[in-house]
Amino acid sequence: MNKKIITALVALTLVLPTTANAVVKNNISNKAAQSPTIAILDTAIDMSQQNIKDHVVYEVCLVQFSVCPNGLPKMEGPGSATMLPSQLMIGGFDHGTQMASVAIQTNPDVKIVFIRIIGNRADGSREYTDESSVYNALQWVIDNQAKFNIQAVSMSQGHHVLGAAGTDYCPKTPITQSKIKSLNAMGVGVFFPAGNVRDYVRIDWPACLPESIAMGATMPTKEIAIYTNHDSKLTDFFALGTLQTTGVNGVKVNVAGTSASVQGGAVAWATIKSVKSNLTYQQVYDLISKTAIPTKNSKIQGGKLIDIQGALNG
Repeated sequence: MNKKIITALVALTLVLPTTANAVVKNNISNKAAQSPTIAILDTAIDMSQQNIKDHVVYEVCLVQFSVCPNGLPKMEGPGSATMLPSQLMIGGFDHGTQMASVAIQTNPDVKIVFIRIIGNRADGSREYTDESSVYNALQWVIDNQAKFNIQAVSMSQGHHVLGAAGTDYCPKTPITQSKIKSLNAMGVGVFFPAGNVRDYVRIDWPACLPESIAMGATMPTKEIAIYTNHDSKLTDFFALGTLQTTGVNGVKVNVAGTSASVQGGAVAWATIKSVKSNLTYQQVYDLISKTAIPTKNSKIQGGKLIDIQGALNG
């Protein structure tokens, strides 16, 4: 299974009709003395928006083809992950901007290191992306974690090419797993989406890797969203997945998907670490688990909805 695991990573946000409505309530404790920092691994970002620009502290491009702005497969610094709004509107490249918006809504003090891992073809469509883009980006975070004080990693991309239900279905990817373990040892939580195809026994790769933190999605009512994939042994937590984001050119976009919940989870982790910096990885995980709000739906029971305020007070 190893050599066939990823033909392409796919973005996991579903766009809803514009009549949908959701609000993120920013109830973050004033205890946070430092701005939490997360690394977002995604498509690209619209840096023409001042609100986005104010939160992105560094840009990186790590793709498999020579399509970074410098004409190479690697670039760092201003403009590295930026695409023009006209380019972002093709092939789902606006996804990264939406994910940054979710992170900012979750905690308006968040700082973002944005790492572009998806290349684009001349016609604007997505290049195929395999596992190396993931573990190379994770290695970059390992190498630069202290420099930027990165406390969590979010990647709202994945795939559902899995083994049969009832088996050890998760593709074995030891390089990626080793990078996640290294980040865990540094106290960094690595968050991935469970996926959105209503599979209630299997979750997407790489969320199914036991070292990762797998995120399911809830509705604004705090009930588990019916679209979210779930594995009772591997899904770790839930966060809001249906909400309104800011997309390219500042346009409001309603989304529903475990992509958004990944940002909620990563920002929660980073916020807790920014306040309780002495806690180990396991202690942060246990604190989130202990203070989580029980959630369920007609198909899924026993979910844990992350409660940032509860964890900060815990």
